Amino acid sequence: MSADWAAQRIKALSLGAAVMDGLKRSLGLNKKPNDGMETKTLLETFRYPRLGPGMMWDAARDFVVAKGNEVRMGHSFKQLAQDANGNWRLSATKADGSETVIEARDVISSAPMRELSARIHPLPQTSLQASDLKYRDFLTVALMIQSDDLFPDNWIYIHDSKVKVGRVQNFRSWSPEMVPDPSIACVGLEYFCFEGDGLWSSSDADLVELAKKEMAILGLCNPDDVIGGAVVRQEKPIRFMTTAMPPMLRQCAANWKASIRHCTWWVATACTVTTTRIMQ
Repeated sequence: MSADWAAQRIKALSLGAAVMDGLKRSLGLNKKPNDGMETKTLLETFRYPRLGPGMMWDAARDFVVAKGNEVRMGHSFKQLAQDANGNWRLSATKADGSETVIEARDVISSAPMRELSARIHPLPQTSLQASDLKYRDFLTVALMIQSDDLFPDNWIYIHDSKVKVGRVQNFRSWSPEMVPDPSIACVGLEYFCFEGDGLWSSSDADLVELAKKEMAILGLCNPDDVIGGAVVRQEKPIRFMTTAMPPMLRQCAANWKASIRHCTWWVATACTVTTTRIMQ
């Protein structure tokens, strides 16, 4: 991990601040909970949608529609082309296989830069550099367990070579309404992987069995208490950073800014599983 990447993860945090925060918590001297405004790494409270992150996307959709616009679901982005007047034509494939064309003056994209570059016509000069960008994929195995909550935290990071899981979430700690049955706990085991590797290609049933086994290895639950499981795969949520990538990204951004007129680019990826309710 490069120093600048690590600095973003622990922004505004120092050893002294961490020690003082720990002492104040232990002695009960904190006048108010840390809301993360000064040091996000030390925050103690979260604002979280009561039925899960999907509520945010529902609200965004409703806002767009209320302004007289459309939200078209089930469309696969195919190509983005610019005409001589600087307007854009976006071609897409519908869920039934038919194609449609959307014309626009401005375009905002949240697609991974590698996939976006390959679909722009004409191709940007830095499309070759963009094709070399790497992304890490992500999957979550949710287990429903006949038990009280296994731990009080929102999530715990796992640093144990005996297992593959990187983090375990306790969904009820985020919001009790996500797991409404008090006799059942629901946790999400998060695995960091790459599309096409052994983990990504495993069947849902095998991944649920792996999660049960690793929960037992970690001493968090008895596999016999697991009453159900589900798997959610998320492609390219995290840009995989190497020392060559920052200058590569700057080169791509500079080229696109210089060569594409009348277009606003928001190049980002979201690591959000839009499950609004794990259990019914």
